[in-house]
Amino acid sequence: MTDQLWATWRLKYIESADQIPGCIFCDFPARDAAQDRETLILHRGEYAFIILNAYPYSNGHLMVVPYRHTASLSDLDDKTLLEVMQLTRLCVSLLKAAFNPDGFNLGVNMGKVAGAGIADHLHWHIVPRWNGDTNFMPVLADVRVIPESLSVVYDRLTHALKGQTEMTT
Repeated sequence: MTDQLWATWRLKYIESADQIPGCIFCDFPARDAAQDRETLILHRGEYAFIILNAYPYSNGHLMVVPYRHTASLSDLDDKTLLEVMQLTRLCVSLLKAAFNPDGFNLGVNMGKVAGAGIADHLHWHIVPRWNGDTNFMPVLADVRVIPESLSVVYDRLTHALKGQTEMTT
């Protein structure tokens, strides 16, 4: 008898990934902010925004994305780069408050050969990590086990963001 791992909520993302025309990092923030939950946008800054990764490496995997559509780091001005780093710091703080991870992987994949899923639009990954979070699934089955749905993760991070905002006002 073969054991099954069910993650049925991911199927709509997997099936639609190659069918989305344009650039989601340009198209999603261009929508009305009332659609942020649907597009997984957690926070909008002046030059960049925070979005949940629809294909997370771990629970709470976030991305910081500049509004400017570019694959080149040299195309981003200092104000944008500063805000990207400030939002990255905010992501770490939110993830600590919401999930209490033991560490983080932070990174940028520049170019398709470097692993960028959306190579034409720079974005920074903030991946929370826990002691013992790697197991046999990625090694043997090329599968990651994510314990919560994206909507639950979005709610937890929204709650943490409200807490951060209240602390700064």
